[in-house]
Amino acid sequence: MGTAAADETVTTKQGTVRGRNVDGLRITLGIPYAAPPFGPGRFQAPRPAEAWDGVRDGTRFGPVAPQSAELPGAPVWRPGQEDVLTLNVWSPADAPGPLPVLFWIHGGAYTFGSSAQPDHDGAALARAGLTVVTCNYRLGFEGFGHVPGRPDNRGLLDQIAALEWVRDNISAFGGDPDNVTVAGQSSGGGSIACLMSTGRAEGLFRRAVAHSVPDATFPPALAAALAQQVAAEAGVAPTAEGLLSATPQALVEASDRVVARYASDPSSGPLHYDTVIYGPVLDDALLPKDPVDALAAGSGGRVDLLVCHATEEYWLMHEVGSMPPVTTEEGLARFAADYGLPPDLVARYRAHMPGAPVLDVYLALAGDALFTTHTVRLAEAHAHAHAHGSEGGRVFLSRFDRRRGRPDGSRVRAWHAADVPFALGTLDAEGVDFLTGGPADEDDRALSRRMVRAWADFATHGDPGWAPLTDPSAPTVHVWDVPADREEGASPAHALWRGLRAAPLPTPPLPTPPLPSSPPSADGARPHPDEASTTATG
Repeated sequence: MGTAAADETVTTKQGTVRGRNVDGLRITLGIPYAAPPFGPGRFQAPRPAEAWDGVRDGTRFGPVAPQSAELPGAPVWRPGQEDVLTLNVWSPADAPGPLPVLFWIHGGAYTFGSSAQPDHDGAALARAGLTVVTCNYRLGFEGFGHVPGRPDNRGLLDQIAALEWVRDNISAFGGDPDNVTVAGQSSGGGSIACLMSTGRAEGLFRRAVAHSVPDATFPPALAAALAQQVAAEAGVAPTAEGLLSATPQALVEASDRVVARYASDPSSGPLHYDTVIYGPVLDDALLPKDPVDALAAGSGGRVDLLVCHATEEYWLMHEVGSMPPVTTEEGLARFAADYGLPPDLVARYRAHMPGAPVLDVYLALAGDALFTTHTVRLAEAHAHAHAHGSEGGRVFLSRFDRRRGRPDGSRVRAWHAADVPFALGTLDAEGVDFLTGGPADEDDRALSRRMVRAWADFATHGDPGWAPLTDPSAPTVHVWDVPADREEGASPAHALWRGLRAAPLPTPPLPTPPLPSSPPSADGARPHPDEASTTATG
């Protein structure tokens, strides 16, 4: 965080918190925006944070949400850590007036990750003239698992509560509550699409940045069926009482076993390839429509939207081994059938990628199906609503296309999540070398400065530096690359998807394991022959 540091206190509506003034930035970490979501509040909507007396320490990140992931440089969740609904603020210490606010929502397949990841540091964007807020929210079963009689989408409700905290408190940190931009990547970008789609978040932000938005909303029947599988793996009944009797650790471990079953069973449909079993649930209370349909109908008010996708999204999932490879023509045809895609789409990709190995065709098709075309489709829906006089705002398209060779001759592609450290200005953060292919060179640093400036300008006055989308049939796309950026039309592959969309996820075909005849162990879990744990990326 720098070398020159001094205490800095700020008074919020809950109490006074002590952060640090580091090299001209006021950094305050681990501020509660809601009460710990356990005990009486478990599986419920977030409750207000309790006030405190005295001065609260704000020099360390708060605990992360329950998960099994261990990410480079980031805290690891430990059973018993409950005060997980906290946020962090970076702001210039000597700002002349209220600054635009950028509110960052981390990704991680709605299952893992946290605001404490080194590449999510807000210092660079704060130095560009913003007040930056990052937050933790409930993940996995705690945040998105279906519990009868309890609200779905608790993780989204947490994000809304954090935005309400921003509205009520950010002026004390030098931020402007009337000029808030939400930003996120992957499931963070998916969360933003949902926030734009729900009336519950209306008025809490005026602009949005969404990178690599996954096409992943869960019909109620699917969410309920997956919850039944997780409950059975944890050795409890799929009722509110049964699920409350299982510890958070037991549900994390049970979820990992369900994921492992899908990953190992090629006959299990779409969840075999994209083993993400949690995400936003289409419900009447918060999210009655899929975000594409909601934005096309005018949801999101006059929110300006900046979207971006990577050119080679799914190559990262192959690199980290979070999805099974497809290397035969039979497997490629099966993938298309499982996703409800027409057989001739595979043929068109073959023609688009002459001579490419089957694996490359599969990765291109999967990445476009799950991220690329969905991100562009969201932009087109919002632009369409604006063009037809409803409440849509301006839309700006971009694509991340930076590639790099490694010393061993292998190649780092323009893959999923590689854009994050460039946009947040965190190229030197721990763990980033894997995404970017090694230490940043001057071209990389110049690209990062351009992306940080575009985000700061967009958050300030709604213009990232290129023309907005006005004609979806001939869009202007800003391409992030080294050594210099360029303007292009939409990705050539996007034209192959015109009028197509992957079929909604069906109710999972795997049978729910029977409940054990013996009671679960003290921690709510039961033994299982397959103790493998997998980590998805998204």
